[in-house]
Amino acid sequence: MKKFLLLTILFAYSLITSQDIQACTSAVISGKITSDGRPLLWKNRDTDYAQNSVKYFSGKRYSFIAIVNSVDKEPNEIWIGTNSAGFSIMNTQSYNLEQPKASEERGPANGSVMKLALEVCATVDDFRHFLDSIAKPSGIEANFGVIDAKGGAAMFEVGNYKYTMYDANNSKDAPCGYIARTNFSFAGEINAGAGYVRYMQEDKLLMPASATKEITPAWIFQELSRSFTNSLLGIDLKSGNFNRPKTSGWFVDQDFIARKSTACSVVVQGVRKDEKAELTTMWTVLGYPPASVAIPVWVKGAEKHLPYLLVRENSTGVAPLCAKAVILRDCAFSYSQGMGSSRYFNWELIFNNEGTGFMQLLAPVEKKIFAFVSPKLEKWRKDGKLDLDEVNSFYSDLDDYVERKYKELFAL
Repeated sequence: MKKFLLLTILFAYSLITSQDIQACTSAVISGKITSDGRPLLWKNRDTDYAQNSVKYFSGKRYSFIAIVNSVDKEPNEIWIGTNSAGFSIMNTQSYNLEQPKASEERGPANGSVMKLALEVCATVDDFRHFLDSIAKPSGIEANFGVIDAKGGAAMFEVGNYKYTMYDANNSKDAPCGYIARTNFSFAGEINAGAGYVRYMQEDKLLMPASATKEITPAWIFQELSRSFTNSLLGIDLKSGNFNRPKTSGWFVDQDFIARKSTACSVVVQGVRKDEKAELTTMWTVLGYPPASVAIPVWVKGAEKHLPYLLVRENSTGVAPLCAKAVILRDCAFSYSQGMGSSRYFNWELIFNNEGTGFMQLLAPVEKKIFAFVSPKLEKWRKDGKLDLDEVNSFYSDLDDYVERKYKELFAL
């Protein structure tokens, strides 16, 4: 009896752990509610693959850049990306659309389907037809967020045989102009799946921001990607009430949007209908978001040049920026005394009342990056095209600046 009870507990623990591994948080945001009229696609990616990188692909019809697992030299899966036609896609794993057997993997085709979609789709409608045409059962169980260069923005909840589409530009589907998703689907089994507490928090922040049109990539990274609020418990670690001397400074990693398993945060900023697709910008935070900074990338010219910090090195098998962020993350999650201890993290190292936490030290670095990028991006938008010479020079400057700051701040 004791042996059976132990096995039951271990099995339940394994289920909890496996759900945490795929605990992504996301949103599709119509250009109707953003500050500049451009749609946004956001994903905080949670995975057991801590090392992520940006990779260029020359696709069947369209070339594209995407987030991949650095462990794969020639990856067949991507987790968020954008192509030369301005079509962009991301996913969150859903846990309430299908009823798989105990031995079956959930959504085994999710990553490979997104890779193929970036190769052949140019619009939201293309993706809808793509879903209609693929073989069934599809091996998909996911919420797919997509935007395009014509202003399209939608969320698709997709299972093995059918899907439900929600249009972010349609007030019936998205009354406030955005669609948020974590790890459950509205078309799936009620109160099943995962990520309800994270969903409550992102919805709580997006709703008022949609009314004031303050949603930008920078706002998303600051307010959503690095959120340490648990709405159910009514706590916000950034309030200062969970730092020394009021507490020990340690806390438990439970249902925050920013989690130990968060391997990157990406916002794809689309274009207005009168702008060229090549101006679509993929703002990329590689690694644990509180320990990293946003760097923008574009598809055009990516076959020859991308920021050194975001690309997988052959010698190490990782992207330098992601590696630095993971080192800092592991410093915070350093307690390892017994089963389950990995959930505890030293909040003092991330954020403290002296302003010396690594999230606080990196905030002005990221702010300067946005200030540096904005005028250049506005110039390219005014010119109607990217200047590849300027982009390449800009990548080099960003690499140098960010690498220098990590050495100054953390000796990394």
